[in-house]
Amino acid sequence: MKLRIATYNIHKGVSSIGSRPRIHALKQAVGTLHADILFLQEVQGRHDLLAAKHATNWPEEGQHDFLAGDDAYHVAYGMNAVYDHGHHGNALVSRYPIASFSNQDVSDHAFEKRGILHCVVRWVEAGVDVHCFVIHLGLFAGSRKRQTASLIEAVNELAPRDAPVVIAGDFNDWTNQLSDKLREQLGVCEVFDENISRRGFGTYLRRLAGRGPKMAPARTFPAAMPLLQLDRIYVRGFTVEDAKVLHGGLWSRLSDHAPIVATLHLK
Repeated sequence: MKLRIATYNIHKGVSSIGSRPRIHALKQAVGTLHADILFLQEVQGRHDLLAAKHATNWPEEGQHDFLAGDDAYHVAYGMNAVYDHGHHGNALVSRYPIASFSNQDVSDHAFEKRGILHCVVRWVEAGVDVHCFVIHLGLFAGSRKRQTASLIEAVNELAPRDAPVVIAGDFNDWTNQLSDKLREQLGVCEVFDENISRRGFGTYLRRLAGRGPKMAPARTFPAAMPLLQLDRIYVRGFTVEDAKVLHGGLWSRLSDHAPIVATLHLK
């Protein structure tokens, strides 16, 4: 039983410089990922100013609904930041039904509105519910630490220990300070921990034995020349067939982050 997932910070559907609309190109590019479940951050639910400025290139519906497209996909949106002319947050787009979802406010201060979007996805073919958590943590180390504690509490409270779990999003954790805590307290692994083709089989065995180098997530930011390890996918109840960051001219023009795609097998 395979599950293909992806995580992507779409930068509110506009270019990093000049706020030129990219949402239509994003929809085409996201379609090429062939993801069963797509974890999205910085999704513009509404932006009246950009909608007026780019009337011919701005979708009437929220970006989460626009990217989900027709009824073949299910979508959940967690509104985090609200302002006079609109709002944005995290979203989950799924090929499978979303049985339920909730959004928890984990904002650490007034200048950064953050949330944890929890969705229960009914993976019909496998006959299981997958607990999905979409994350976008704060820019400050103290905020990320407290938000990670809230994430651990949420996963322990909302996801049964025997249920498959996927936690994905923009962790803003460029110093890789949070991974060990998540591994230890939630029993998850980061998808590049198990990506033997990327690490080398010998490195993988040494890491399992506790003698190898500390595993680090892949670099995803900035998309044009990734240097920082901001975006992550953590899983529990799955083995990882492969994981990769998508680079190249197309992806560097769509957002300031590069997407991660992974193929999982249910244990």
